[in-house]
Amino acid sequence: MRELYAGVMSGTSLDGVDAVIADFAPSTGKPAALLSAAHAPFAPDLAAELLALQRSGPDELARAMRAANALADTYADAIRAALDEAGLAASDIVAAGVHGQTLRHRPEEGSTLQLNNPARVVERTGITVVADFRSRDVAAGGEGAPLVPAVHAALFGGDVHRVVVNIGGIANLTDLPVNGAVRGFDTGPGNVLLDFWHARHRGARFDRDGAWATTGQVNESLLAALRAEPYFARNPPKSTGRDLFDSAWLLARLGEHGSPPEDVQATLVALTAGTIAEAIESQCPGATDVLICGGGARNGALMRALAARLAPRTVAPTASHGVAVDHVEALAFAWLARECLARRPGNLPAVTGARGPRVLGAIYPR
Repeated sequence: MRELYAGVMSGTSLDGVDAVIADFAPSTGKPAALLSAAHAPFAPDLAAELLALQRSGPDELARAMRAANALADTYADAIRAALDEAGLAASDIVAAGVHGQTLRHRPEEGSTLQLNNPARVVERTGITVVADFRSRDVAAGGEGAPLVPAVHAALFGGDVHRVVVNIGGIANLTDLPVNGAVRGFDTGPGNVLLDFWHARHRGARFDRDGAWATTGQVNESLLAALRAEPYFARNPPKSTGRDLFDSAWLLARLGEHGSPPEDVQATLVALTAGTIAEAIESQCPGATDVLICGGGARNGALMRALAARLAPRTVAPTASHGVAVDHVEALAFAWLARECLARRPGNLPAVTGARGPRVLGAIYPR
């Protein structure tokens, strides 16, 4: 008998919503079978507002409420598109895991905020929604992130010491030793600075395949200034976001390190690749395979830099193990919704630093 859940993810890259329909009782013997997927891009004004709301501003509560409604409608659109793709009805789905859009993440202050309107998603889809996954872990003294390592373990664990790296706006990794505890943490910026710099100088939202970055040269003095950020030297558990790594962070460090824009882009590729590689080398000794998911897996320049930096380890997209790079995190929130309804813990205290296992999520019944 099938056990169908929807999962929805919109990340720090602000490119839109990914939704999947997954079967957690597949006949294949695998932990999950992906039945369909859909992408709903953000309207330009919504993406701009979500970015603006990352910082305090005038009338921000009313603006946030309006943005939450528009965001919920986009979530619902993506879920309905995934249902149509699979030939399914809303009544076939047990629940949808809808993470929301992170506007503030300050676990050191005991708080995290994901913009969402789950009740509106229920009304627009007719599906039970599970949301607000991070706050319980934060209340228990954890970082509230990353939450996907348990899913990475189910999908990609095995008889090889493997690391899974998600490169969204922020990059995070999951360490999957053959024998030993699953661990994970945010390594630092993924695409967030690359996307900002490319949009500022080239107009387009992202550097397709890293093509522009390949026209520049790494500025070693600038790279050293960026690498001096204390976050990189912190031991896990740790998590981060736009609260730290944003346009202001980059611009404040450019200073005297004048460089052509394409050289800055090349340097940002080196920053993302280097901080991921050093995190793997220092925290995941013995790992031989590295799987990459998220938008960064489509950046050829970044993937080549990672492969060179991590050699002789194998570096490959998660698609090589059966899950497309854009679907891993949405699938993870479908799994977290399932765990919540079953009253099973969704966090890993060794990853987040919480005082113990906790059931994650708030349920909005259909």
